[in-house]
Amino acid sequence: MRGSPLDRQPEPLKLPGPVGAAQAIELRHLRYFVALADAGSFTQAAQRMFIAQPTLSQQIRRLEEIVGAPLLQRRRDGVRLTKAGTVLLDASRAVLSLVDQEVHRTRQAAGLGRQRLRVVVPPGLPDTLAVEAASRLKATAAAADVEIAWMETPLDAEFSLIHQHRADAGLGWLMAGPEALPAPLDVMGLAEFEPDVWIPLSHAAARRGTISVAELARIDVIYGPRRAEPGIYDAWTQVLRTADPHFEFSDPPLRRSLQMNLAFAATADRPTAVLTGPNVIAGSRPRLISLPRSAVSHEMVRVIIEHRPLAATAALVWSGDLPRTLQQILFDTAESIISPGAARPAEPELQAMSLPVVLARRFRPAFT
Repeated sequence: MRGSPLDRQPEPLKLPGPVGAAQAIELRHLRYFVALADAGSFTQAAQRMFIAQPTLSQQIRRLEEIVGAPLLQRRRDGVRLTKAGTVLLDASRAVLSLVDQEVHRTRQAAGLGRQRLRVVVPPGLPDTLAVEAASRLKATAAAADVEIAWMETPLDAEFSLIHQHRADAGLGWLMAGPEALPAPLDVMGLAEFEPDVWIPLSHAAARRGTISVAELARIDVIYGPRRAEPGIYDAWTQVLRTADPHFEFSDPPLRRSLQMNLAFAATADRPTAVLTGPNVIAGSRPRLISLPRSAVSHEMVRVIIEHRPLAATAALVWSGDLPRTLQQILFDTAESIISPGAARPAEPELQAMSLPVVLARRFRPAFT
């Protein structure tokens, strides 16, 4: 005798195939998943998304059921992506970025909004670079009726925020040749900068006004923290490790106060240097053969590193997947910085601080 529907046992869950999975996944699943991957924990991700943690956990489990594979490893210190999760994360970023861009284009076509360009300007960039580049970009975008959305956050050496479609363009430091950047990133080099180096007045290099990499690697060097400029930090660490494979920077006691860091270095138990920047246009300072009093602070003296091994290229990087109108704005901005006389006239206060050195260019033939 057949039992009533209430007596029947539920059928086991059958995971859908690829087509069914694609149809069942919703954008909210992808947004929750990206937020969780970025935050590294369910608690922080739930706070960022303004939802309850149980709800987030339920939606992530549902996403794993739809995909048919675990996406995360749940650990005491947070979550880590599985191999499948890493693949889905890249795809999720691309899908969400495309949806946001196309919705914005749709709104623009309907007369509800302008095109938008998301631009990263990391904290700690030299004022000369940041002010000129941001001002010129703002003016060029305004002339094209494009809105700029500014993002102040660090950029790594791979410009991952742009490559992952979390930003459209950014100012940053190019630590290798333009060809080292992953496709579809495009780049134009703007100028070369180097750091200030302060060493104790009692150090033998202070009398010369220059210090070698080997000498610098043998003393403590205050610089960082890494999260502020990860690309520069890692590249400079590698340079100094050519002289000492075990070299590590010391975090500054107070990041925003050079004078305080110099005072700490001057009173340290062993010889200590302070590294700042990159903040000076490369080669703009002569070798300090004689040391004027103005270059001495807290018994620390400013010198340069022989052969300028820590010089870094400031560059404007953008995604080659952007609409041509947005790429043209970025190209024109970079070109106006590199060759201010050949581009539109700069505002008077910007002409006085124009960056004179061209380092590298890579751009699409459509813009030549």
